[in-house]
Amino acid sequence: MSNRWIVYPLAALFGILLLAAGAVALLVILTYPRLPSLDTITDYKPKIPLRVYTSDGAQIGEFGEERRAFAKIEQVPQRMKQAILAAEDERFYEHGGVDFIAVTRAALSNLIPNHTRSGAGTITMQVARNFFLTREQTYSRKFNEALLAFKIEHNLSKDKILELYVNQIFLGQRAYGFAAAAQTYFGKNLDRLSTAEMAMLAGLPKAPSTFNPVANPKRAKQRQEYVLHRMLELNFINDEQYQQAVHEKLHVQRGTAIFSGNALYVAEMVRQLMFERYKEEAYTQGFKVYTTIGAAHQQAAYESVRRGLTEYDRRHGYRGPESFVELASDASDDAFEDELQKVTDADDLQPALVLAADSKQIKAYLKGGEIATVSGAGLKFAQRNLSDKVNPANRIRRGAIIRLQHDDKGQWNIVQLPQIETAFVAVDPNSGAVRALVGGFDFNRNNFNHVTQAWRQPGSSFKPFIYSSALEKGFTPQTIINDAPLVIDPATIGGQSWEPKNYDGTFSGPITMRNALTKSKNLVSIRILMSITPQYAQSYITKFGFDPKNHPPYLTMALGAGSVTPLQMAGAYSVFANGGYRVTPYFIDRIEDSRGNVLAKTQPEQAGSNAPQVIDPRNAFIMTSMMGDVVRRGTAAKAMTLGRKDLAGKTGTTNDQFDAWFAGYQRNLVAIVWMGYDQPKSLGSGETGGIAALPIWINYMGKALKGVPEYEPVVPEGVIARTFETENGGFSDYFYQEFTQTNPNLGLDSGTPSSQAQDEVKDMLF
Repeated sequence: MSNRWIVYPLAALFGILLLAAGAVALLVILTYPRLPSLDTITDYKPKIPLRVYTSDGAQIGEFGEERRAFAKIEQVPQRMKQAILAAEDERFYEHGGVDFIAVTRAALSNLIPNHTRSGAGTITMQVARNFFLTREQTYSRKFNEALLAFKIEHNLSKDKILELYVNQIFLGQRAYGFAAAAQTYFGKNLDRLSTAEMAMLAGLPKAPSTFNPVANPKRAKQRQEYVLHRMLELNFINDEQYQQAVHEKLHVQRGTAIFSGNALYVAEMVRQLMFERYKEEAYTQGFKVYTTIGAAHQQAAYESVRRGLTEYDRRHGYRGPESFVELASDASDDAFEDELQKVTDADDLQPALVLAADSKQIKAYLKGGEIATVSGAGLKFAQRNLSDKVNPANRIRRGAIIRLQHDDKGQWNIVQLPQIETAFVAVDPNSGAVRALVGGFDFNRNNFNHVTQAWRQPGSSFKPFIYSSALEKGFTPQTIINDAPLVIDPATIGGQSWEPKNYDGTFSGPITMRNALTKSKNLVSIRILMSITPQYAQSYITKFGFDPKNHPPYLTMALGAGSVTPLQMAGAYSVFANGGYRVTPYFIDRIEDSRGNVLAKTQPEQAGSNAPQVIDPRNAFIMTSMMGDVVRRGTAAKAMTLGRKDLAGKTGTTNDQFDAWFAGYQRNLVAIVWMGYDQPKSLGSGETGGIAALPIWINYMGKALKGVPEYEPVVPEGVIARTFETENGGFSDYFYQEFTQTNPNLGLDSGTPSSQAQDEVKDMLF
């Protein structure tokens, strides 16, 4: 009788288990044939984003819903594989898709009160879920996941499954796969990562948001240390390697500018063009676009622009904190981090949350947890805003959002984001290839591309085109023109009264055309235009690529009152630089598919070959000579700090100082700089093209032309070079005779010049 109480329950239990096993078997038989086909993973074609590169192969942009970079399993470092296995599935190479040991361990662990709940999902199950299933927490989904894992294991090798996982898993920041995440978080290829960085990435799949090193650096560090500890337990690393990795300081990239070259404006130009051509497929087919941008040129341009605008901004004083937040007295680092995550990064101008401030010192919290201390010279720029007497809206106090920047000595300085904007573009005048382009101070703050989209008045930087047209009408550099007051008939300028002035308010009287350009004399430019007629000049400037409708045929054209873009100016000045040929600026060299096949390649115009010659080479040579004087002894004389004799260009400042320009070139490189406000207003007293824009050009050219030999100009046939004066100080007979014949209205004897006649001419010229 007693045996029955043992046998019957055991039999019943056995029967129940037998029925359950039968039910499971039946469910498997019914479900397995309906599982998804594995074609998706056996013929894996991930959505590869559009990538943009410089001409020398540096990546400067990427566009797509997902950041991906496919890596074959052979390309994944062994230590990276070990970190993944330690974090996610240590028995991956031993189980058959479902780890029953891990399932049992998890079940027992989950039954213990107050014990951390444990999962039992394998890498294979995660592959099944990511490719075919939803993430809903239901028994049917988990059952299908397990069956699909068995099917995957039956059809694919372990290495192939791990390869799929390594490339498909989501790791935060739009990054899918470890190769993409390595670039996103650390700006490195997988094989360049340290053990500490690999462990950080390996910890992400469990919860990409929670353990994100950008959004949650502290939690990410805790997860990384867990992964490293598991690697130590599994003998993937030794104790010395563990200690080194735990204490390694990681440099996590923040913001969207994770590529080299700081060329986001160029990358966006490429994106727009590619979308026009390929629509949505532009973002998924793995296109590679190689631009004409040179990485070194682009970096030099970017640094020059940032420096130039920051220096301008410092000249005009500190405006105050960007904003304020209310901070509780017991606020934690997490609260500080949350507030700063709302503020846009701006490269090395780092946002900081002020924790305490007085007249001698500021303590501020930076993204990632660093506490910066600012004192001494670092406070100088904003010293006035630390006073209690300043309006609270402008005072630096607890809760203020400010910007900090390291100086050359590694000390923190208070800075601010400039409100003024800029455009910089450099092109090869022989082909039109764009070598560098910066469309504004910061793309993340303002993605309006001032190089291609900003239509502004060019001011005096437009004068060379008026002078060039005058040369075609018979003027010469020695032609004397009167720099004297002028009252313009309102009918000749569209019905408005006008009494133009020179910038400095003075007049020089009779002066050569060469000197007038060197000194940027407005009255001379107007008199030239009056002589050749605005209608002729309007037609003539089309040779340089300008649209006549943007330059009405009024005398104000002489002072650059029309509308241009900086890119137009780059193409126009290229005509002078290359000897008279018009080339069209372009920025894409070629487009490749994901396999490297060339789909399209630009065939540029070449000066001296297939580019149209639009002005006489003699005209281009003489204009370059005249603009060389602008650099040597005129309004751009600061450029002589470069120590070169092969530079030419023209400053430009518009009416009321709304725009500052410098357009200049060397024989093989043209660079244009513009500065101004998006909502036009004065740049401030004394802020001319030579003061505001020229330093940016000088800084760039100093780097771009380093090591480049000086160009020796070749005098075109038909141009006779003569000096103004002889060795003994008097004018050469040739020059004097040419001068008097060109300017008969002066009433000078055209014979051999007397000392008195020479003095008269010198007074007129200089």
